[in-house]
Amino acid sequence: MHPILKNMLAILVGLLIGGTVNMLIILNSAAIIPPPEGADLTTAEGLLKAMELMEPKHFLLPFLAHALGTFVGAWLTSMIAASFQKWYSLSIGLLFFIGGTINVMSLPSPLWFNVSDLLLAYFPMAWLGWKLGGGKNNSLSHPKN
Repeated sequence: MHPILKNMLAILVGLLIGGTVNMLIILNSAAIIPPPEGADLTTAEGLLKAMELMEPKHFLLPFLAHALGTFVGAWLTSMIAASFQKWYSLSIGLLFFIGGTINVMSLPSPLWFNVSDLLLAYFPMAWLGWKLGGGKNNSLSHPKN
């Protein structure tokens, strides 16, 4: 496969699988840590109203969803990309960070969660995904004839 196509595929797969990991954790979080009594998390309005009832334990799984989604996406990108694995993995972190920033601006989460989520769940996890994916940062290599 042509290296440019392989790199594009790496980013696409990283985004899709990383996003899927994120959503699977979010969708199953209420079964693991039940929401506060009387909270309706099935609608956007219900989620907004429930935010003031949330305790610190309720923010653990959203943080893990963001961190693991970013990690898996960056790791896969690093494993698939033909070149510039570090930068493509960090670009996955950037795209997830943009989503996290939108989330922070949309939901009235506590400041401690917003800060820890934005500082720890995206770029550090993308870097770790790249590192555990082989830690390569080579440019396009040309075969010797």
